[in-house]
Amino acid sequence: MEALKGLEAVAEAELREVPSVRGGGLLASGGVKFQFAPDPLAQRAEGQGDWDRLSRLRGAVAIYRVETWDVPRPKALLGHQVLGEVLDYLRSVVQMGGHGSFRLSAAGKDSETFTRLTEEIEAQLELPHHPEEGELLIRVRQSEQGEGWEILARITPRPLSARAWRTCNMSGGLNATIAYAMHKLSGVRERDRVFNPMCGSGTLLIERSLLGPLDALVGVDISPEAVACSRSNIASARRQIEVAQIDALNTGLPDRSFDLIITDLPWGDAVGTHGGNSELYPLFLQEMDRLSARTGRLCILTHEIKLFERVLTEQSRWHAKELFQVYSGGHYPKCYLLSK
Repeated sequence: MEALKGLEAVAEAELREVPSVRGGGLLASGGVKFQFAPDPLAQRAEGQGDWDRLSRLRGAVAIYRVETWDVPRPKALLGHQVLGEVLDYLRSVVQMGGHGSFRLSAAGKDSETFTRLTEEIEAQLELPHHPEEGELLIRVRQSEQGEGWEILARITPRPLSARAWRTCNMSGGLNATIAYAMHKLSGVRERDRVFNPMCGSGTLLIERSLLGPLDALVGVDISPEAVACSRSNIASARRQIEVAQIDALNTGLPDRSFDLIITDLPWGDAVGTHGGNSELYPLFLQEMDRLSARTGRLCILTHEIKLFERVLTEQSRWHAKELFQVYSGGHYPKCYLLSK
């Protein structure tokens, strides 16, 4: 299992909920290696449910099936017997995942050895080779123990973070895997009234809706384009969520309306400016204090870390703890959970 840097523990906790997962542990490369009992490919009738369950994980970036061959160098993978085993292994993944093309990721992938391996996969599996966008991502690397070579095959045609419901993207849009982690670490409660100000493309709204029942779920954004984008994604996800074009600082909603307020504040690059955020952040904390219940929680993701932490020291109503810092598109935003 591959996870975003900073969210490994969240992804592993979700993985542990799959009944047939056995063993495992964090790897130096930032992933988690685990085993099935039984192997879903060895006992397909019993294992299809496990395979489907893994393909629906929401806290991970990707799941790979891994096989290791005790060979000294990649060239040995082209030997007649080993190559047949490699092709059978990859064929079984394609049969389960429904991939329509493939690509190869390996150090020296343009070498004669990997060029020939690519040709064999394309010919024997009758699978087109798309070097940049191939659906079956095949990674070849030396094993963690340094003995033999591993071939990892991603079990889904797209990364798990690329949600099927997403029909609309916006500049600066939130990664759905991060949205999932924000909700899990903020607490998922059936009686929560949840508010998502500055909802953008609706990612936080949809991810919460998919986590189970709650009392209310409302999103607002001042941008008509964002509201239209949210509604498109919500319809694609077949969810019933209320979204309105309203300024988050002037909603007109009653005091104490929500138990959890959760948002991805402007970072000052793709959305907003640093100067604008200096004015926005204090006003936002003040208004969310009004809208939240006396025991309410406020979950905030931001890349304006110095600004946000300075604003926190200048007020006394909210108390914050850091939930995580995550890698996201060249940035390292932090997520905070605030309570009163």
